[in-house]
Amino acid sequence: MIVDVNVNLSRWPFRRTPCDGLSRLVATLCEHQVHEAWVGSLDGLFHRDVGGVNARLANACQATQQVRLVPFGTVNPMLPDWQEDLRRCAEDHRMPGIRLHPNYHGYRLDDALAAELFQRAAERFLIVQVVVRMDDVRVQHPLMQVADVDVRPLNDLVAACPTISVLLLNWQPAVRGAERTRLVAHPQIGFDIAMQEGVGGVANLLNEVPLQQVFFGSHLPLYPIESAWLKLHESDLDEPRRRAICCTNAHRKRN
Repeated sequence: MIVDVNVNLSRWPFRRTPCDGLSRLVATLCEHQVHEAWVGSLDGLFHRDVGGVNARLANACQATQQVRLVPFGTVNPMLPDWQEDLRRCAEDHRMPGIRLHPNYHGYRLDDALAAELFQRAAERFLIVQVVVRMDDVRVQHPLMQVADVDVRPLNDLVAACPTISVLLLNWQPAVRGAERTRLVAHPQIGFDIAMQEGVGGVANLLNEVPLQQVFFGSHLPLYPIESAWLKLHESDLDEPRRRAICCTNAHRKRN
């Protein structure tokens, strides 16, 4: 069984994808033995009514029976009353975490608002997912060029919030070398495999990132789930390591 920590509901505005309808997305998850998916909403990147986005996300997850969809709400600290959006995620919708898109919402991780957001999330024991990129820069719309999130300030944010639990999504193309080493040193930061490339890529990743910090993530529907599934199975991994990446690490992070 698999816990996919990187799934999105709704439609990507720049192109249609095979699984951008809820029923097809759920069927695809079931076909690939995903029993639980942590899902955000693509609407959260572009809509100003974040409260409405999160309510629709929570309702869609609650109404789905075939696979467990776990909602991760959007919080945009550049919008008025974002603190109330955070409260609703935790108290009204009982979400275990939030998903952040600093590059789409126009702030940096070293901004004072980001520090406040991380502190408030830590106080509520919310997992904070930071999406480093959504799409390859080579296929972005010419009028919608979005740079990768600069994750260097995460070192200070995590140091200031030692109880925070962070999960980086779609991070591989942007976070390399010494910066990756600094982030890996924080055991409360996890890393998904959605954009891990190369033959034996997941096994190679485990040479640099401890097993307990690696998570199965597909980036469905923008990426086919088969990509993450094949990355996992073509690597030379024994069953305990495969199980840790597929589900054990995610269960531990939620508890």
